Amino acid sequence: MAGLYEKPSETYAKKRPQYPKEWFSMLAGLTAGHQRAWDAGCGTGQAAIGMAEHYESVVATDVSEGQIQHAIAHPKVRYLQTPEHLSEDEVVSLVGGEGSLDLVVVATSIHWFDVPLFYAVVKRALRKPGGVLAVWGYNYEIHPFEDALHGQLYPALRPYQDPRAVLAMERYRCLPFPFEPVGVGAEGAPADVDMEVEMTLEDLVGFLNTGSVVTTARAKGADLEAVCRDALKRVEDEWAGAPTVPRKLVFKAFMLAGRPPSAEKRSYRTEAPSC
Repeated sequence: MAGLYEKPSETYAKKRPQYPKEWFSMLAGLTAGHQRAWDAGCGTGQAAIGMAEHYESVVATDVSEGQIQHAIAHPKVRYLQTPEHLSEDEVVSLVGGEGSLDLVVVATSIHWFDVPLFYAVVKRALRKPGGVLAVWGYNYEIHPFEDALHGQLYPALRPYQDPRAVLAMERYRCLPFPFEPVGVGAEGAPADVDMEVEMTLEDLVGFLNTGSVVTTARAKGADLEAVCRDALKRVEDEWAGAPTVPRKLVFKAFMLAGRPPSAEKRSYRTEAPSC
């Protein structure tokens, strides 16, 4: 999947929304310690810099070299490009070793992972007790344009959708999550978390252009103007005020957080929930 984000990586850094500070405060309140955290699949660091406000150091990793090159600099964040062939032991060592992490975050990218391998790493690398894994995502459900974007634009782009990204379109309800709940969703039932963002119409279109489905459609020679015309025309018609003036949009995001299961609860299932 790294190739899907190489070309749009600079735009990704500029147009992808920043995550609410309140999310990181809430997650920091769930972890027993605040020494070290890991942003897995960090992209250009939107989550890593939020984590750095609460943890002494953050390691942020991504398979995409372009994403790492355009990542947001922060004195507490160390960015690493991770080859896809790394073993479980190598990844555990890379992020700090056994029992070294207070928080692991995956922001809008776990659907691209080798999920069983990743969970095996997380269960080894998190501190016990007190370590927490949090994953979240969003899709085309963006208020007040859900009907145009999720109901009209996404169906038009669906023929170019990578099957792995369907997990995000289904709001991670089908994502296996064998971790003990901590009050932020549970396997099969992610928590709804709104993400308010100020965007111009140009910002919104720029954001849409960073999607993997758009990259794939372009690579396959799709006439994106024709595919997107009706939905984007509807957004433009419904835009309140001048398109260059920012307005509040609400990404209808979703989140799961949990701790590694204790010894007596190791029977947690690892297959995907029935959907």
